[in-house]
Amino acid sequence: MFYYLYGTLEINDPGVVVIDCGGVGYKLTTSLITSEMLKEKVGQKIKIFTHLAVREDGIELFGFESNEERECFNKLITVSGVGPKAAMSILSIMTPDNFALAVCTDDAKAISKASGIGGKTAARIILELKDKLSMDMSAGAVKSGSRSSVTMPQGGNFAEATEALMVLGYDKASVAKALADLDPGKDVGDLIRAALKKLAR
Repeated sequence: MFYYLYGTLEINDPGVVVIDCGGVGYKLTTSLITSEMLKEKVGQKIKIFTHLAVREDGIELFGFESNEERECFNKLITVSGVGPKAAMSILSIMTPDNFALAVCTDDAKAISKASGIGGKTAARIILELKDKLSMDMSAGAVKSGSRSSVTMPQGGNFAEATEALMVLGYDKASVAKALADLDPGKDVGDLIRAALKKLAR
């Protein structure tokens, strides 16, 4: 129903913001990360992406600083046993990029650090979302024209690391260059961390 709201940020408390749009104050539940990013913008005009949750016991509007955060939230609530509150708990401790990295590297421990998320739930999130994130990566690669003739590192671990890095938004050529001289015998997580260090330079 609502894609985003544009108005004056009137209140910003941890996990809750109120935006005045044409004289109407909209209360939105947000992640702690979004609240922190908006803390200097009280009194200013902002755009915030939204998700409207309708339940038997009421209606709640959720707000997101970026469309990427909202898309991540929408994926999370498709997981069995993960509702809006749990999704926001996860997004309060990690950005969409960090979440994608945790999923692609099977890092259930990182996800389970969120309040109310146990090890079993974290494992289920990884199981149900890993393929979806991979499909998004493939679609993004086609849109960005990354089907160019770049020689990619070979091997199962390299392939998984490449997939994870492209999910995080890096293009095919940059990923190939970052992985080129790394040891193919390393674990996927080690490959990704080493490549990220090189990509950050």
